[in-house]
Amino acid sequence: MTVRHLRIPSLVTVGAAAVLAATLTPGAAAAEDPMRPYTQQTLHWGPCDRQTPAAFRCAAVKVPLDYGNPGGAQLDVVVNRSKAASAHQRRGVLLFNPGGPGASGLELPVAMEPVLPQEVKDRYDLVGFDPRGVGRSSPISCGLTPDELNIDRAYHPETFAKDVQWARTVADKCAAAAGDELRHITTRNTARDMDLVRTVLGEQRISYYGGSYGTYLGAVYLQMFPRRADRFVLDSAVDPTQYGRGTFQQMAQATEPAFTRWSEWTAGQDATYHLGRTPADVRAAFWNVVARADRRPVDSGDGPLTGDDIRAARDIFFTRQKAAEWVAGLKKAAEDGRPAAPAPDPELPPENQLASLWTIMCGDTAASWPHDPEQYRRDALRGRAQYPLYGDFAAGIKPCAFWKPGAEAPTTVDNDVRALIVQNEWDSQTPLDAARSMHRSLHGSRMITVLGGEGHGVYGRGSCADAPTTRYLTTGRLPDGDLACSAGPA
Repeated sequence: MTVRHLRIPSLVTVGAAAVLAATLTPGAAAAEDPMRPYTQQTLHWGPCDRQTPAAFRCAAVKVPLDYGNPGGAQLDVVVNRSKAASAHQRRGVLLFNPGGPGASGLELPVAMEPVLPQEVKDRYDLVGFDPRGVGRSSPISCGLTPDELNIDRAYHPETFAKDVQWARTVADKCAAAAGDELRHITTRNTARDMDLVRTVLGEQRISYYGGSYGTYLGAVYLQMFPRRADRFVLDSAVDPTQYGRGTFQQMAQATEPAFTRWSEWTAGQDATYHLGRTPADVRAAFWNVVARADRRPVDSGDGPLTGDDIRAARDIFFTRQKAAEWVAGLKKAAEDGRPAAPAPDPELPPENQLASLWTIMCGDTAASWPHDPEQYRRDALRGRAQYPLYGDFAAGIKPCAFWKPGAEAPTTVDNDVRALIVQNEWDSQTPLDAARSMHRSLHGSRMITVLGGEGHGVYGRGSCADAPTTRYLTTGRLPDGDLACSAGPA
């Protein structure tokens, strides 16, 4: 659930500790206000690394592990900043988060800076941060093996016991490695860290751009600190009422209409892709490839794919042409019967990214996950019947089934704070219905829907949502009502 505008290297190599360290000033005042050493700390800005533009400088903000006990353990939250281009027009800080949970936030302002309109860069310091437990911000590790990093696990009766053991092992490893710290790596505490960053930067209010899970983080901030919010853009929104297990299930549900739309479009392109002249023929051709791959892996050009591997790539069907090219290539490979090439090393996310994904999501929502493995067996069977492409993957057991709840109950998002939600109609990670639910929860929000828009992430990609989003960021004017505009030609 991450918006990735560009693939770039990790942007902070926390070199000299003295460069990035924050200076806390404890004293008698701390006894009266235990947060004073944090709110009054001095940041020491220095270079980030060789890949990061020189305009961005980095520092570390000290935050309490437990805001209920600020005199206890501390964490470092690493931030980067590029100052506003115009001192005269500067409005404040625009904080970024790309989603996840578990994704580094230091990359996003650097990646978006080239595509942001100049009037936005004139008005805002661009500020990114790695959330607590993530990336460079006191990163957690559960010691997960490569096999344990694979979260896409189809339901099969003969492998279900192994999947239950995987989920239990991940939860146990994280509990053993991080101990009590896990309880405090939560969305609510990240929102508190954001507000502490605001204070340390000397801002009365902050503006925000959040993508994917970052929309949920932004909505939680709006709920907790409504008077500290300035202009909030939520791009590709999570459903705050379904966050957690429901997030996976909404992906499965949304994939089926995307698959139908793809089959209808591809049927009109039979002269190009040779997958069938009717939608039914196209769907049959796809499922025939899946069945062949179940019997004998199909050579994808990058290594062998099983039927489960093909179904797990369900997000490709939200981009019609790309999916048609891919399935046509698999069909030809299956018909040729050529032996599959050796599998390359799988492209797996960094261990910290998965460890922090489970830590944050499970810690936020553990109480809402069933604890009986048989419930997941039943749900996976039901999910496969309802949503054949991804239903069993989504409903299957996850480490959250064995996770200890975080230190607090999850946040109910229900407020009147002004915000702008931007959403593609065909988003593979956060479906349109999820964004609509976010809109209903944020009564003061407006929503822009890009009709026909494909992919995860809207602002800065040249769609009809760009101009009104820029206008909101630069003037504070939300649209008079919700907007729906056409994506235009691809």
